[in-house]
Amino acid sequence: MAAVFDKPTLLQRIAPIFQGFDGWLLFAILLMAGAGLITMYSVGFDHGTRFAAHSRNMLLAVGLMFLVSQVPPHRLMTLAVPLYTLGVMLLLGVELFGIMRKGSQRWLDIGVTVIQPSELMKIAMPLMLAWWFHRREGQLKPLDFVAAGILLIIPVALILKQPDLGTSLLVMSSGLAVIFFAGLSWKLILPPVLLGVIGVVTLIAMEPQMCAPGVDWQILHEYQRQRVCTLLDPSKDPLGKGFHIIQGMIAIGSGGIWGKGFMQGTQTHLEFIPERTTDFIYAAFSEEFGLMGVLGLMSGFIFLIVRGLLIAVEAPTQFSRLVAAAVTLNVFVYAFVNMGMVSGILPVVGVPLPFVSYGGTAMVTLGVGLGILMAIAKSKRLMQS
Repeated sequence: MAAVFDKPTLLQRIAPIFQGFDGWLLFAILLMAGAGLITMYSVGFDHGTRFAAHSRNMLLAVGLMFLVSQVPPHRLMTLAVPLYTLGVMLLLGVELFGIMRKGSQRWLDIGVTVIQPSELMKIAMPLMLAWWFHRREGQLKPLDFVAAGILLIIPVALILKQPDLGTSLLVMSSGLAVIFFAGLSWKLILPPVLLGVIGVVTLIAMEPQMCAPGVDWQILHEYQRQRVCTLLDPSKDPLGKGFHIIQGMIAIGSGGIWGKGFMQGTQTHLEFIPERTTDFIYAAFSEEFGLMGVLGLMSGFIFLIVRGLLIAVEAPTQFSRLVAAAVTLNVFVYAFVNMGMVSGILPVVGVPLPFVSYGGTAMVTLGVGLGILMAIAKSKRLMQS
């Protein structure tokens, strides 16, 4: 009889899975996931099966987050080199045998399915560089940063060649975050920042000449040059290249303080906002929920980012600190770039809004990244207990 009563219940069996979880981080994730589901239902209820598919993608991402959160950080570190190597090999495979769609060669047919290898680098890149700096903790030299830069440039250059400016920027930002938090001197950071500022000011001042027809920028593809020129003056082509930005700003402004209401956005549901469930969903959200809704959404992102940075600060190892910081700043870059391009302050580069935009691959990548962050927070709590 004692054996019957001693048999563990279902709750007792699954309790170890949740042991050590960071409650505040989990709360922030669930809060943002709820906001994403509400937004997708509101803007996509008359857009086919987007809400159902978005819900499935989110469930998959949450499942992957819980699965990855069970992997200790030292085990994640052993995966850094294999994942990075696999990612670079797949990117080379795209260059040689990739599938061409809409003018871009970004996909690879591996027989079972078609994959986009650049998405793997969003996770592999910070893991690889964190592994690199962890091995050199306490004995860092300038050449170590040079080697880290080379490790970063290789996949970024391959992704840029596809061409895929948005993903290359995200991979670069995740790598630069690791290099910065590893202790890169401000003396090396300030010169490129100042050059960038000078370049932007020069571009704005010489916009008529730089954006004139037939001008070749050499370092950018023609469609990328057009995006920058459209950002500087979208009114030059209001029904063509500038249509996205203009309609996005109209929708954001028409929302006012309180918004037009749940499922009541006219710009959204009359099809004036292009890609309203993906890249430009922030414009649809702003129209329906207004300034107060936007402030609430931003507060949620800020809470999640601050919590992630606190986890990074408290992480027990160099590897954990660098990966946690990179994952957290990746969320910031996603949100900042998406809101910036929809608001007309950044070029349109096809970056989704975390939790909110429709997209299976981006959602899965987000879930894996947050799972890594949860695993790092969990490892510290278990060590303390």
